[in-house]
Order: sequence, then C-alpha cells, then structure tokens
Amino acid sequence: MAIVNDVVALIGNTPLLRLSKLDTGPCELLLKLENQNPGGSIKDRVALSMIEDAERRGVLKPGGTIIEATAGNTGLGLALIAAQKGYQLILVVPDKMSREKIFHLRALGARVLLTRSDVNKGHPAYYQDYARRLAEETPGAFYIDQFSNPANALAHLTTTGPELTAQSEGAIDAVVVGVGSGGTLGGLQAWFNEVSPHTEFILADPDGSVLADQVEHGKYGDAGAWRVEGIGEDFIPPLARLEGVRQAYRISDAEAFATARELLKTEGILAGSSTGTLLAAALRYCRAQTTPKRVVTFACDSGNKYLSKMFNDDWLRQQGLLTPPQTGDLRDLIAFRHDEGATVVAAPDDTLAAVLARMRLYDISQLPVLAQGEVVGIVDEWDLLAHVRGDSARFLTPVADAMTRHVETLDAASPESALHDIFARGHVAVVTRNGAFSGLITRSDVLNRWRNRLEQ
Repeated sequence: MAIVNDVVALIGNTPLLRLSKLDTGPCELLLKLENQNPGGSIKDRVALSMIEDAERRGVLKPGGTIIEATAGNTGLGLALIAAQKGYQLILVVPDKMSREKIFHLRALGARVLLTRSDVNKGHPAYYQDYARRLAEETPGAFYIDQFSNPANALAHLTTTGPELTAQSEGAIDAVVVGVGSGGTLGGLQAWFNEVSPHTEFILADPDGSVLADQVEHGKYGDAGAWRVEGIGEDFIPPLARLEGVRQAYRISDAEAFATARELLKTEGILAGSSTGTLLAAALRYCRAQTTPKRVVTFACDSGNKYLSKMFNDDWLRQQGLLTPPQTGDLRDLIAFRHDEGATVVAAPDDTLAAVLARMRLYDISQLPVLAQGEVVGIVDEWDLLAHVRGDSARFLTPVADAMTRHVETLDAASPESALHDIFARGHVAVVTRNGAFSGLITRSDVLNRWRNRLEQ
C-alpha cells in the first residue's frame, strides 16, 4: 500500500474475504470487510460522501456545525471526518447504543445527546425528530439527514459497488444487505442494475423491524423491539429500494449475536451485531440453494464496539439471550453463578482500595467476602463510605474491618417469595446449596428475570 497523508484517504478499498470454515451449502460466500475502514464501519463511506457533497453545495461552511441522528456508526464516521476537517458535531443517539460507541464518539470530540429508544417516529424524543428540531433551533447548523440524503446512496454507487465488481471480476449472484438508512441497498442496486442486472438482493432484517413485512406483503404494521444496532426500522427509509429485494429473512437477536460470535471463533473476524444479522441471513440463503452461487455480504462494523454487550456472556444472560442449564430453584435467578466462575468476590485481607477498584472494573456495588469457600460477609459501597469517612489512608485497611458480617442466606430450595423480605430490608440474598456458596441475588437480578419471562 502507498503512503497516505490523511486518515480520510484510507476509507474504502476494503478486503473481500472468502468464508471457508462456515457451512455455506453449495455456495461461495464472500464477506466484504467494512470493519477495516479507519472509523471501523461501512458508514465511513457515507459520512465522507455526505460531508463532501455539503461542502460542494456550500451548505456546510468552514468551522460549521453538523447535526445528525444516528444509531452509532454514521456518527463515528462523521466524528472522524469532522475532527479532520475542523467541524463541530452534535449527535442525537438512541439510548440502546453500546457504551463503546459513545466513548469513541466523545473521544473524537463529538457532543453526544442520548434520547429514548422505546419511542417511534413522530414522538418528540424519537432520535430523528429530536435531531431535526435541534438543527432548526441551532443557528448556522447543518442537519446532514442520512435518511434522506442522496449522497448516502451515492457513496455505494460510486465506491462500494465498483469495488465489489472489480474484486469478484464481475461474478456476483446475490448480495445480502441490511437496511438502516437504506443507502447501502439503494446505492448497490443502482450499480448492479447497470453492470449485473441478474444479481439478486436479499434483505437481512432484525426480528421486530417492519422492513421484511414491506418486502413480503407490500405493507407493514407496528414495529417491535430488537437489540441489534444500526439496522432495522419502524418506517420505510426514502433511500431504500425495497421493491428490488427478492427475499427477506427475519433474524432474531439471539441468532444474530450467536452468528457474530461464531464468525469470530471460526473465521477470526471480530464484527458487530448487524454483521451477525447479515451473516445469519446469508447462511440461510446459501444453504437453501440447490445450485452453486456466489454470494456477498458485509462485515458492517467492528465487534470491538460490542465487547460489553453481545461478546459479554453476563450481559447476554441478563438479557435472557444466553440461558445456563436450569436448576429449578433460586440459582436460576443468580446473574453471576459462583460455580461458573462468574462471581466477583473479595477476601477478608483484601484492601478496600482493591475492592473499590474491583467494583468499578465490573460495574457492581457489592461483593461477597469469602474465606475457604464460605461467605463470611458482604462489602458494599456504603460499607466503604462508612469506614473511610474521608480519610484516604483507610483504603489500605483490610475488608474484614469494614464488611458487614451479617448476611441474609437462603438455601437454593427456598421459594422465590423468601427474597421479598430480604429486599425490603435493603439487603441482597446469599444463596447456598448444600452449604456451598452459589451466588448473590439482587433486586436487579429478579427484575431482569421477570422481564425476560415477559419477552419469552
């Protein structure tokens, strides 16, 4: 590769990988590694195209402010390019976005405004309506509006499509895509309609999105909910050309996450939740074929943005997406089972500084204190406050000096109702089985369990 003088010059020209270890039926499945873009996703192409188009049209002035609604990756692309070009950037994002994306955006200098992810278009807190209103209220701001901006699809018509044709020497039978803003589908269809009209387009849609309904029935009802980020919608994006889609696959969160994790294990590609959706649909399509076909799909973004979510077994368990073997007793309510090595614990001689660091690292507020495998106490944030009392030197004292020695213990065979009195006293429940420590149950654990039962 040649030396470049600007990170923006590294956008595009991403590799095309033949998947060789997954079961692709009679088909050849190629994965375009858009996670290799400098901002980590396919949306770098879109962000560059829209900003350069706005500059050419004179609607974005030097030092100006860009405002956008984004589920994450377009925002990252915009933040990368805005930082290089000296623009201010304000992003309105739904609150289901992964923390890694938010940290990344803020590190690039973007101002991030979180809004509700449980409302639909037309609600004042809906992220697109919020961003549009904010742009109207901010003097001199430019609302880039990826959902209606023709330069979005233009990025794929002029870069992604030609790259695929060159890399595959023109032979592509099917392309599996997801739809967020619709630019990828619209741009690629415009390209392949000219150079390869026989190429089929297959939609990968999160279960709960309305797009698959539109493809199959020409109409849609109310949207559901899904955890996959970046694709799926509760409306039909103007840029999406769904009439050209041959077939749609609905992919559950569980299948999307499992497929992305399998991609990492088998092919060594760390990709995100939307990639899991696309790959799951592509594998279904490939395995259903009776004749060999060359199929392309995308690693839309990097999985390093989801390490705290879909690559985190504890998060998956809390969401009801990863279920350990059921015991039929209180152990099923424990989020972090000790017999699975998941419980974060303290020893009586650990320092309070070490305990606080452990709490911060694992985002928890209390730890069981174990000696020879038995619970001898509980230490929580209040115990630390009460013991330290502003004297920082006390952080060097052992946990045994600050912990609460009275613990509320329940045998695993106890009824779930036995937890209520413990929670009413503001305590957590220590669960044992045949005298051995099994784990803690908090109020949050029970609420998560109840919510997951509703969703099931």
